[in-house]
Amino acid sequence: MSEDGFSLSEGKSSVRLAIIGVGLIGGSLGLCLKEKLGDDIFITGLCRTKASMERAMSLGAVDYAGSDLEKVVGQADIVFLSPPVLQIVPMVKKLLPYLKPGTILTDAGSTKYVIFQELKDILPKDIYYIAGHPMTGREKSGVEAAKANLFRGKAYVIVENTGAPQEAHAKLMELLKHTGANFTTLDIKRHDRCASVISHVPHVTAAALVTLLNRSGDDLESCIKLIGGGFKDTTRIASSNADMWADICMTNGEAIGNHLRDLQAILGEVIAAIDKHDRQAVHDYFAASKARRDSLLERAVEEQIDPN
Repeated sequence: MSEDGFSLSEGKSSVRLAIIGVGLIGGSLGLCLKEKLGDDIFITGLCRTKASMERAMSLGAVDYAGSDLEKVVGQADIVFLSPPVLQIVPMVKKLLPYLKPGTILTDAGSTKYVIFQELKDILPKDIYYIAGHPMTGREKSGVEAAKANLFRGKAYVIVENTGAPQEAHAKLMELLKHTGANFTTLDIKRHDRCASVISHVPHVTAAALVTLLNRSGDDLESCIKLIGGGFKDTTRIASSNADMWADICMTNGEAIGNHLRDLQAILGEVIAAIDKHDRQAVHDYFAASKARRDSLLERAVEEQIDPN
């Protein structure tokens, strides 16, 4: 037993993984890998409170949970960073004194370029960073919301141009393949632009729709009585963690700002068509978006990708 009361006996595990931030994403990775690999992997987790340590262990997401950095990462082969984006670099700075040569750092950050620009200047040559982004999640947060199959069938971006040797990539992918994710590679700047369109702007927009409801004045209570599946489905992601999304906007501001302005222009076109009672233009707007979404769903079925 360690001094904080949690077992640190790793036996003969062939892989040692440290998860920094055992929440929804980190906890789901831990659950998945323990389910697939059992005693062949020993997972440590960094948690902020004793309650979260106990919960992460009781759920089986980690073998050992603690707040002592050396105990969590000192023997790790791979460190999976899953705190809010703006906390990743400060956390790496704290971990560096305890990492052994050859340690692989990867992350789940929704933005990549800002993180990489800072990490490349502080990492020793024998510590390897491989940028990653599992494109999955839930509106709930915390390890209680973790699911062993959260990654299955979902896109998982690996950015290959971050300077790590091929051997490190192979070692990381040998582990991550157990998630059942659909892995793809992207240039780091293109990743941030695409993530803005696919994930970041939709979250901002969902929050805007809730804000619109909140600002409906005297109609608010009547509007709430009418809420059904359409509003709930469209705004589901507005229930996501506010700290996480504030960090994302701060670290991918150029792409998000540009795409929000593009969205603003599109809405302006729709407003103009409605104001002019141009039914054909409004019809074409909806028809084009329906056709595109339907084709994406058909492609998802063909490629056996979860379309949600």
